[in-house]
Amino acid sequence: MKKTLLTIITALMAGIAYAQGIDGVLDCIERNNPELQALRKEHEAGCLDIKAQNNLDDPSVEYSPFFNKETSGVASSELVVSQGFDFPTVYAARSKAANLQQEALRQQLMTSRRDIMFSAATLCLDLVCQQKRKELVDKREENAISLQRLCEKRLKEGDATILELNKIKMDLMAIKAEKAKTEATLATTVLALTSMNGGKPLPLSDIDYPDLPTEDDATLLSTAIAGNRDINEAIAAANASEQDVKLNRQAWLPKIDIGYRRNTDGSDASNGFLVGATFPIFSSKGKLKAAKARQESDRLKLANARATAESAIKAKIGELKQLRRIAEAYDTTLMHQTLELLMKAVEQGEMTITDYYTQADGVYQSLLAQIDIERQLQGVAADIRKDEL
Repeated sequence: MKKTLLTIITALMAGIAYAQGIDGVLDCIERNNPELQALRKEHEAGCLDIKAQNNLDDPSVEYSPFFNKETSGVASSELVVSQGFDFPTVYAARSKAANLQQEALRQQLMTSRRDIMFSAATLCLDLVCQQKRKELVDKREENAISLQRLCEKRLKEGDATILELNKIKMDLMAIKAEKAKTEATLATTVLALTSMNGGKPLPLSDIDYPDLPTEDDATLLSTAIAGNRDINEAIAAANASEQDVKLNRQAWLPKIDIGYRRNTDGSDASNGFLVGATFPIFSSKGKLKAAKARQESDRLKLANARATAESAIKAKIGELKQLRRIAEAYDTTLMHQTLELLMKAVEQGEMTITDYYTQADGVYQSLLAQIDIERQLQGVAADIRKDEL
């Protein structure tokens, strides 16, 4: 099982050499993600549907033959060819509305893309965290194996007890279980990222945490709000609904029909033009009210999006500051140096194995806590800057 997990991790983390780091991983996923590809095609189809709404009406051709009992064959006939047009100003208003509707669709696509890329970035952060945990577990296993060899040697010399050796073996057993669990979690994350990349391998071997934001709180807040996809999507929807109201205000304008008419009666034929109009007395009823209701709804959604985004970002910035203070309290170098000194003290006979475990366990727990805090810190920073992805 252990060998299989290591094989999966090694195979899936093999990637192209030129794309390194989380940015390289996200670039690959943006190109290959099946969901994102489907959303792009859906956006393309939506834009084509919107453009088609401003096309001319189809031309109409009518032919009517007439018969009577005194004439063999067709006694007379009528041919009518006509083309319908909206009032000219309607086409201009509809064209502007189409452009705004396409922009609204584009903003929806960008929001969906943001969500997909943020999910991928979150998995990348999880992967880095899991790799750090694995490195710590590997180091702990290495120390436990060294202690076991030392204790077995001392047991033969009469300087150690079987209880101390059993303590080391029990600890090593727990470490191996934790290592297997960590490797399984790591393999699951790699598989999840590979799935987001359409099943293609990713350059995961050299990824690490990105730099944390260095801007002050006010700049961080203004930048995050300015680029917030939810707000931009709401703005685009509000603009589109506003233009829709203007378009529906012209719904009372008549549609114009222009055509050609030809009538035949035996050998005689007459030609003429056809001019008519269709008055939307019933078809436009209630459309303006509906458009105004949608406009008000979109305005309220925009106000809510702004308030929600600002509140959420402020909360995240506050959380970021708290986590920074917690992370700064950990001295990783000191903790690793302490573990080395404790190990030397046991090897030189200055400390018993029991005392070693009493102190080393606390250091390992602090290192794990530091890894978890660092992951939380990176997660909050990524959440604040997710619209930059």
